[in-house]
Amino acid sequence: MLQTSARLLRLLSLFQARRYWPGAELAEQLDVTTRTLRRDVDRLRTLGYPVNSTPGAEGGYQLGSGASLPPLLLDDGEAVAVAIALRSGAAGSGAGIEEASVRALLKLEQVLPSRLRRRVEALHSYIVPLHAGGPKTDPQALSAIAAACRDHEGLRFNYCDHGGSPTARDVEPHRLVHAGRRWYLVAWDLDRGDWRTFRVDRMESKLTTRSRFTPRKPPAGDFARYVSKSVAYAPYKYRTSVILHAPAAKIASQVPPTAGMVEAVDGDKCLLHTGAQSAETLALHLCLLGVDFEVGEPPELVREVKRMAGRFSRAAGGPHGR
Repeated sequence: MLQTSARLLRLLSLFQARRYWPGAELAEQLDVTTRTLRRDVDRLRTLGYPVNSTPGAEGGYQLGSGASLPPLLLDDGEAVAVAIALRSGAAGSGAGIEEASVRALLKLEQVLPSRLRRRVEALHSYIVPLHAGGPKTDPQALSAIAAACRDHEGLRFNYCDHGGSPTARDVEPHRLVHAGRRWYLVAWDLDRGDWRTFRVDRMESKLTTRSRFTPRKPPAGDFARYVSKSVAYAPYKYRTSVILHAPAAKIASQVPPTAGMVEAVDGDKCLLHTGAQSAETLALHLCLLGVDFEVGEPPELVREVKRMAGRFSRAAGGPHGR
């Protein structure tokens, strides 16, 4: 009996982690036969969990909405409080908890009864946070995108690009990446046949899902690194890779992922990949890091560094610098 109860909790956990499970794959996850799986599903239904099923060799199972809240056993007031807190966390009100908030919010909203969903919406609509300015990201959009990534469902949406032009996109979503106060979706763009990064606050909130797809390997082996390159290096007119005479950990604490990628060379040096719209801005950014550096390209940056060095040298050698 104890083993069966533990398996039922495991089954509930799997249903929360993914919306739809093929029967054979779910039985393999639980290490049981498909016949035992059917009995366990019937037990869950007896306990009040609405498990939907599709028949046939390719059939599967899905935990329906409106279920109670396994296995946390939250009462109505607690469930509403947690949902509101998670939405605030997903919007970036707490350092380091945004991604976890989205994952937890996705699990909670999937099984939240409709009567509680209405209470959450009412409270969230009339709560006005006081925080620093920045792009606003709709928690519901994050939840919908995260669900599409989890369930390998394609997305269609309108997107406002960097220049302000609206474009229609048809993508295979893979990961949400949080950087500072911004969220980015990494997706395979079907029309362009390549990976793309999308700022979630520039995506229309009305998203349309399409058929399922087979997940692809991460671009360059890592989704977060791809986003860092896309937003901190690739879009800019002037790009450079600079050797800094400082440990990688020290520079990484000063340079956020949206401003550059840091690679360790050895214990005392690192490589910074970064960019800017002007050579002057890029040179000033390097100077403000407060460490020695070596720059070889682009030539516009080399000239700007020399020009700044001359200016500083003349300032230090003038009557007020002696």
